[in-house]
Amino acid sequence: MTQIPVKKREKNLFVFALLIITFWVLPYFVLGQAAHMRILDNLDSNVAWYKVLMNSGQLFGSIHANIPQIINGHLSRNAYYSEYYGMIELYRFLPSEIAYGLNQAISRFLAFLGMYLLLKKYVIKDENQGMIRIGAALIFALTPFWANGMLSTLGMPFALWAFLNIRNHEQTKASILTLTLLPFYSTFMLGFFFFLSAMGIFWLVDVIRTKKTQFRLFFSIAYMTLIYIFIEYRDFISLILPSEKTNRSEFSESKNTLMQTIRLIFKNYVVGHYQDQTLYEYIILPTSLIALVIVILQKRWKQERLLIGLHLANFLLSVWYAFWWYKGWVPLKQKLNVLNTFNFSRYHYLKPMIIYVLFAVSLQILWRLNKRWKWAVIILVILQIGVLIPSNEQIYYRHSPSFGQFYAVKEFNDIKKFIGKPVQDYRVVSIGLHPAIAQYNGMYTLDTYNNFYPLSYKHQFRKIIAPELAKSKSLKSYFDEWGGRCYMFVSGLGINKMYSKHTKKVINHLDLNTQVLKQMGGNYILSAIPILNAKENHLELQKVFDSKEAYWRIYLYKVM
Repeated sequence: MTQIPVKKREKNLFVFALLIITFWVLPYFVLGQAAHMRILDNLDSNVAWYKVLMNSGQLFGSIHANIPQIINGHLSRNAYYSEYYGMIELYRFLPSEIAYGLNQAISRFLAFLGMYLLLKKYVIKDENQGMIRIGAALIFALTPFWANGMLSTLGMPFALWAFLNIRNHEQTKASILTLTLLPFYSTFMLGFFFFLSAMGIFWLVDVIRTKKTQFRLFFSIAYMTLIYIFIEYRDFISLILPSEKTNRSEFSESKNTLMQTIRLIFKNYVVGHYQDQTLYEYIILPTSLIALVIVILQKRWKQERLLIGLHLANFLLSVWYAFWWYKGWVPLKQKLNVLNTFNFSRYHYLKPMIIYVLFAVSLQILWRLNKRWKWAVIILVILQIGVLIPSNEQIYYRHSPSFGQFYAVKEFNDIKKFIGKPVQDYRVVSIGLHPAIAQYNGMYTLDTYNNFYPLSYKHQFRKIIAPELAKSKSLKSYFDEWGGRCYMFVSGLGINKMYSKHTKKVINHLDLNTQVLKQMGGNYILSAIPILNAKENHLELQKVFDSKEAYWRIYLYKVM
């Protein structure tokens, strides 16, 4: 029987991996609005933000522009993404559900290509180990990731490949093109700031180690940083120009004791963070530890420095992440406001790249042992794919509302038709459902989910819900010490904003300052739960809205 040539076998595996990624993202395009998507930091915020931005007429607005639909026009245009992001263009020209699916496809295909190129060129160089290169790149591309970050984490291997090429005077044109285009499909503040600052440390160590200036590497890092500054000019100007305080000024993050911090180290090391999940605890972690034991027993410390370095980096990133929340930081954070307004714990965004390169290196060590271990390597890759399959959004979120059920467009059209006034002539707030739903449907809201809005508005809005916050220590702390969710919190409901039409929950003793609500222009409350003491709060039930296509039953109350 004729054996398939090594290069052709790798090419076949490459094509097969692309097919797997295609099937992974295909449901978004087949199901459309029936597709399931993550709700946290996605449907409850970003996806609605893009719709609001497109409808605001302020996509290319000045740095002083505001978004009239949100919080009485107090929300700055700068609170939303730059107009130069590729994902913004997707939402600009395509239906939201299709734009989301296309973003998933672009991010995953480029994640696969970037990791494959990095491994092939700099890590797994043996021609016979294509299975490891493609297997590790594929599972890296299938990891659950924060879709609104685009290539903020998944693009790091691509960038590292380009930087190393430039340092080594190889494939310079392709590498410069990569560094030029990546910033338009990734974020600086929520991803590449941490990567580029780590590259800066790498450059400094490289200069000391080689006793060479490494100008090519330095200027390529500076070049990519300058492109990000151009793209995210709104954020940088906001940092430079004096402005009124925002809700970020009251962020209080560092609360953990030393023992809580130590527990968080190991929790993050094993489980990771929800924004950059790797799902490595079941297969990759034990595999990498077995490889480490083999290196120790064989005394191959010098030959396998990369494996040891990746293990150490993975652990130290968890240490850094955990200690960011340690209460010992409080005195310094009180003196330096930037430590409150910018989350430096997010160096953990480097972990997906580190962990999947670590997996590839570990598989290579096992592969070299004997033929049986080569079969074990193949099985381990297949097992890790099996671990990742349940994380596919159509499976993982199958019990959550679909895109169409969540935004309930028909139901909200009925509500707007019933109110019978132009949406800009009245203001609404929501109880028991996310205000992003009303925003997506074009309604003007006094409540919102944003991490960058005036502190004065937060304090004004707080007066509406102050009686309810007084009943719950946890809700009071959640709002006062963060406030990103400027919501109509009700003590009996907690922070849950997902009350479906099938809920048996009722609100017996609502206590709102509806006088302040009225003063702020609040005309209607959209509640997913009936309010039994509505009259005591000067609320009058107008109508109950229900639709087969919607996840919610909406009780429309008018503020009297």
